[in-house]
Amino acid sequence: MSEVRGSNSWRDELASLVSDSGIRYAAADPIEVPTASFDSQASDFGSGELGQSESFKDQIKGFAIAWGEILVDLGRGCKEIVEQNILTEDSYIVRKLRKPCAKASAKLRYLNEFLPEDRDPAHAWPVIFFVSILALTAMNFSTEHDSLVRSVKKVQIHPPSASHVLLPDGRRLAYHEQGVPAERTRFLLITPHSFLSSRLAGIPGIKISLLEEFGIRLVTYDLPGRDLNSSALDMLYLANGIGFDDKFWVLGHSSGAMHAWASLRYIPDRVAGAAMVAPIINPYEPGMTKEERKKIWEPWVLRRKVMYFLARRFPKFLSSFYRRSFLSGKHDRIDRWLSLSLGKKDEILIEDPKIEEYMQRDVEESIRQGSIKPFMEEAVLQVSEWGFSLADLQVQKQCQQRGFLRLFRSMYSEAECVLTGFLGQIHIWQGMGDMIVPPTVTDYIARVLPGAYVHKLPNEGHFSYLYFCDECHRQIFATLFGSPQGPVEKKVATDTTPSEGNSEEI
Repeated sequence: MSEVRGSNSWRDELASLVSDSGIRYAAADPIEVPTASFDSQASDFGSGELGQSESFKDQIKGFAIAWGEILVDLGRGCKEIVEQNILTEDSYIVRKLRKPCAKASAKLRYLNEFLPEDRDPAHAWPVIFFVSILALTAMNFSTEHDSLVRSVKKVQIHPPSASHVLLPDGRRLAYHEQGVPAERTRFLLITPHSFLSSRLAGIPGIKISLLEEFGIRLVTYDLPGRDLNSSALDMLYLANGIGFDDKFWVLGHSSGAMHAWASLRYIPDRVAGAAMVAPIINPYEPGMTKEERKKIWEPWVLRRKVMYFLARRFPKFLSSFYRRSFLSGKHDRIDRWLSLSLGKKDEILIEDPKIEEYMQRDVEESIRQGSIKPFMEEAVLQVSEWGFSLADLQVQKQCQQRGFLRLFRSMYSEAECVLTGFLGQIHIWQGMGDMIVPPTVTDYIARVLPGAYVHKLPNEGHFSYLYFCDECHRQIFATLFGSPQGPVEKKVATDTTPSEGNSEEI
């Protein structure tokens, strides 16, 4: 009996060691071990290892969750400490930063106009800031990737080939002329070039035979990159320097129209008329409505919007962009360099090898000096106050009458009233598929200059109507100058020395 009791206590101790299940084996109960139990034990043994491994993963997962909760609680605690001790109104940091932050907020408050009305600026601008950083990083990465895939063409520096005019302040202005010679000129047409271009641009692909048919002397020049008032005077000095004292015409394409507008404002007495092809305006023009500004900015890619913002607020940051793009010594497509969004017709156009070769040669001439200053000045001009408004070019009657008596006399006499604005013709050609200068720009110009003639071009883009289009060039010249009359006939020199027989009569 003692042996049985001893075995019973041993079983109890073993059961208590394995698990505290509360089950005890009685001494009289026989222990039966069936043969099938070995198979089940073997399977249980295998499942025990799997259960043990799964529990280890669960432990790691639980450990990570616990640490995450600890870090969250720690962050909340730090936040409460900062709010209670540092960000209070009486704290030293808040007292020192309150005024500078208020001034910065007041200066940047105008940016809230670009946000939808239902957006909170406090939440919207941080999101825009971080998205812009990510977008710039992605664009830089894609640019480096593309440069490895595509064949790279190096920029060439060609021998000097320009004629020069000496300006009154000592500068030398390079120019290029085509068409009829000076003594046979019927119309002088001066064309200031657009951004990242040169005097070689002019009217791309223009035929000399067409210029001779209309008697046109086409003159293009390198923009010096100064303010618009001096730019208009440079145009005047250029006309005088090449021996043309009469009125001349101007043609401005894209950002070159900015200088054409300036000539209409500052030297209107010397300009006969103007042709504008996809002309730009200041995208921050205060006269635009919010809806007009939104439609102008909407088609542009993010990088171009950033470039405009930098040019207006932080122009020094443009230096790194320009040095990595068109001043890098390697060629690339013009739309990538200038962050342009092209329409379908423009996409097809710039893929033409002839157009690509022309654009590359034009860019090579524009960056010949390797100076970044003129490009930065030109970029700043596009987004700055021009010193005049397009509305100033509208023809208006201005009377210098003061007082009641003069006002009474003005009802019967208009002798003291003069016409102000630009009195010549202004023609605008706008491609309706242009995404670089959207048609909304021309709609705004037509609103503030109702006297301008607007020619809307279905399916045309920014470059397609002006670049290597013979029929387009003929349409422009016929609109400006009428039927072709050819060059002016040379005057035959005659001997005016009187003969002896009729000297008295003469």
